[in-house]
Amino acid sequence: MKKLLISAILATTITSPALADDDLAKGLNVIVTSGEAQTQMMAMVLSMMTVKEHKKKVNMVLCDKAGSLAVKGTESPVVKAMKASPKDIMKKLITMGADVKVCPLYLPSIDKDESVLIEGVKVAKPPKVAKKLLDKDYNTLSY
Repeated sequence: MKKLLISAILATTITSPALADDDLAKGLNVIVTSGEAQTQMMAMVLSMMTVKEHKKKVNMVLCDKAGSLAVKGTESPVVKAMKASPKDIMKKLITMGADVKVCPLYLPSIDKDESVLIEGVKVAKPPKVAKKLLDKDYNTLSY
């Protein structure tokens, strides 16, 4: 009986973390519009934890001042607490499979085209973004 009880406790302990992830959303839809580095960084940190720690998908759309994160040659200040910039973390997210897009209004508003975007970033298509936002299996965060 004692062996059976110990086996049951061990089995529960080993499988509980795996079962806990089953209750989580498939991932995050993250909308970033803020030009503030700390706000941008919070979006990047939570996105990184979603991908790295929980092995979930991140769909990110950058608009307004946050769109500059996707433009080659633009500066993104280092956030001391992270010892990195939001742009640095975003680039890492892209290499880890995050889907990063810029709002379709952003490039025309700065008189630029897709050629200025960093590798891995594309222009969002409104019907596809709307579909992702309506997907009940994803949580949406807006910064």
